[in-house]
Amino acid sequence: MMKEEITFDKLPQAITYLTEQVAELKQLVAVLQPPQSEKHVLVGIDDACRIIQKAKPTIYTLVRKGLLPSYKKGKKLYFYEDELLEWIENGRRNTPEQNYDRMLAEMQKGVRHKPKSGLNL
Repeated sequence: MMKEEITFDKLPQAITYLTEQVAELKQLVAVLQPPQSEKHVLVGIDDACRIIQKAKPTIYTLVRKGLLPSYKKGKKLYFYEDELLEWIENGRRNTPEQNYDRMLAEMQKGVRHKPKSGLNL
């Protein structure tokens, strides 16, 4: 249908074809886009205090030091709830077993072996 010349009589069929193509493209784009998190909600300073359970001055200090993910528009600070929760999770301390495994992996990664020299005849 795409190679044919579109006349006035064929206009309804052409519009139907284009509508179907647009619907298919929308479906493909929807599949390719990552799903939006339900927690990706913009919150203010009061909600941020409640989420991370810190006082306002502490939050202002963390933002000023660049430790807490935040956005500023005018004189107001904004936060995304999922970013705050991720920030809390990233601050988790490892157990001694996890520290040992990580340290062992780092040591093994840095070990270099001598190449075998000489020919065995």
